[in-house]
Amino acid sequence: MRAADPPSPRPVIRRAGPATAGGRPPRATTAILVIACTAQFMVILDVSIVNVALPAIRAELHLGTAGQQWIVNAYTLGFAGLLLLGGRAADLVGTRRAFLAGVTAFTLASLVGGLASGGPLLIAARAVQGVGGAVLAPATLTLIMRTFTEPAARTRAMGAWSAVMAAGGAVGGVIGGLLTEYAGWRWVLFVNVPIGAGLLAAALACVPAAASTPAGLRRLDLPGAVSVTAGLTALVHGTIASETHGWGAPHVWGSFAAGALLLAAFVAIEARVAHPLVPLAILRRRTLATANLLVLGMGAAAFAMWFLLSLYFQQVLGQSALGAGLSFLPGSLAIVVGAQVSTRLIARTGPRPLIFTGMTISTAGFLWLSRIGDGGAGGGGGAYASAVLVPFFLATLGAGLSLMPVTAAATSGTAPAEAGLASGLVNSSRQIGGALGLAALTTVAAHTAAARATGNTAADLAAGYGRALLIASAFTACAALGALALPGGPRKAT
Repeated sequence: MRAADPPSPRPVIRRAGPATAGGRPPRATTAILVIACTAQFMVILDVSIVNVALPAIRAELHLGTAGQQWIVNAYTLGFAGLLLLGGRAADLVGTRRAFLAGVTAFTLASLVGGLASGGPLLIAARAVQGVGGAVLAPATLTLIMRTFTEPAARTRAMGAWSAVMAAGGAVGGVIGGLLTEYAGWRWVLFVNVPIGAGLLAAALACVPAAASTPAGLRRLDLPGAVSVTAGLTALVHGTIASETHGWGAPHVWGSFAAGALLLAAFVAIEARVAHPLVPLAILRRRTLATANLLVLGMGAAAFAMWFLLSLYFQQVLGQSALGAGLSFLPGSLAIVVGAQVSTRLIARTGPRPLIFTGMTISTAGFLWLSRIGDGGAGGGGGAYASAVLVPFFLATLGAGLSLMPVTAAATSGTAPAEAGLASGLVNSSRQIGGALGLAALTTVAAHTAAARATGNTAADLAAGYGRALLIASAFTACAALGALALPGGPRKAT
């Protein structure tokens, strides 16, 4: 029997008075919101900021193709594989402690990576960055949920958090291009050091040391944490490896098999352990399960779009790394606009219509973007203004419109003791979806380009990117339809 969803608190329209969440003064809650949003921006920024710096890193550190890929993959694996553990740690040892530990690990790893004189040290530093981000990212959302308890205030805070998170992913290419061109590639890592130091000082001064379970660390489900982290990492590793070795390679299928076995072991452990990392009952809640599936598909489409368009701008349109980064600015603006619109509307509509509308708009944008492979709009896939600008704006506008509502749906009705778990689940779904979608769609693009082999390299590449974006549109279309399974509009205040 499926467990019924707990009552989900819905935002209601009311005029905010001078009091704020938790009885804290407005200045204190504003400081906490700024701290949480800045930390989330830093974590998400590092998912994409290194991409445009890879050629410079490869040249200076004399890396091969595999080493260059692992600079990105090490961060993805550390981040995606440990998000559930990071979210649960925030519940058991306290949000403040988890936040400080995550910021410290992330900042020190950024410093070591910027000073690295060889590829292995840089790759190890990126992995530690990912681990720090896995602890820090759930703590930022948990901090917001526990600080802003009044529905309207929480809605505004989550809207700001979602907009900043979206902007971090969107402007990573721009910032990376600027830093690489004018300061050197090492500054794509060094830039985190002053930000992290400022966050540490601010958190120590402003984030309250809330009571945590004295036996929190002893209650942490280490067998469950090891099995789920290793299982997710194996799945992500297998998908990433398929990009270069093909889906039929033995070690690719070996990674998938190991991942499946480890995740099966995780389920068995969670059904028997006294204090499970993920209580299985929470996965039977319709709203939470549906929202996480939507986030999985949304992440698969979005991560692939940013990566593929970056290659399209540079390899087909001939833009520089900085030019490619600047070409992402309209999408960055669209995401922020969409997030602000959804923040204003969700109190009246609830999450479902916003997610459905946003994903429908995104699907239209992805379908239009897939025409870059037609070769009829300017040669080699078409010029930026005629083939990319408007559909790219639509795809990112829909993503911005959906991001905050789907996060709100995933965390609605969550008890305070499970806030970190819920935020860890939704962040993990986004990153796992992104890693799997990126590897799979990049493989599709490469195979399509190789199958054409017309001799016109730019046109072949554009055809591959177009095919991958067409498949990505199926992910967003499924997310639009899946949104209809969420509960309806907001409840009326009693």
